[in-house]
Amino acid sequence: MGILEVKDLSKNFGGLSAVGNVYFDVNQEEIFSVIGPNGAGKTTLFNLISGFLRPSHGKILFEGDDITGWRPHQIAKKGIMRTFQTTTLFKNYTVLANAEVAYHLQLKAGFAKTVFNTSTARRDNVNARERSLEILELMGLDDLQDELAKNLPHGHQRKLEIAIALVARPKLLLLDEPVTGMNPEETINTMNLIREIQRKVGITVILVEHDMKAVMGFSDRIMVLNYGKKIAEGLPEKIRANKEVVEAYLGGETL
Repeated sequence: MGILEVKDLSKNFGGLSAVGNVYFDVNQEEIFSVIGPNGAGKTTLFNLISGFLRPSHGKILFEGDDITGWRPHQIAKKGIMRTFQTTTLFKNYTVLANAEVAYHLQLKAGFAKTVFNTSTARRDNVNARERSLEILELMGLDDLQDELAKNLPHGHQRKLEIAIALVARPKLLLLDEPVTGMNPEETINTMNLIREIQRKVGITVILVEHDMKAVMGFSDRIMVLNYGKKIAEGLPEKIRANKEVVEAYLGGETL
């Protein structure tokens, strides 16, 4: 049994089936990529898993528990965090302050304790700072901790988003096009970093990405969607050689 099980999952918008009867398992501590042409249903799938959309049909199991239809904050507390296609940073906050925001998911101090600055709240603030600095160092952003997020280059902003997700200690991390807009060198460096952190921290990663070189080089397994349907799943070598995948994704050109 995988850490995540998706069973016969569907999402309809009126008469349009954005995701149709999709099923797959994700194993513990693997990088599982979801690819497909624009409009294939990849981001909709992420929105269903992370609770931003409710399924029309099917089930989502995480660590054996049925989380179908849970709200995003409940799913985040359960251990699933995500990034988005576009940056969602607090642009006028420092890098460190952005990272500390995510720590609220783990705070043990209640509202009253925080307002009255209790010892529990103070301890949690210290822990938030230590955890944030630890993750920023892992992401190579510790030297920029006092820089405003809006002043960071695009590649560093994308890395900061990943750092924010990691601060909350996820068991499963959903990365929605983490290297979009990066040049080839930045892409390779970021994907290497994701792989290194995934192994060091021991988390599971589901990746949606259009950069096929990155996907083929860093994925343990790949699932392909087309028009909301799963058309293939397997090792990168198997996907690369699948004629239906090549036709759907690149019109017959080689992946």
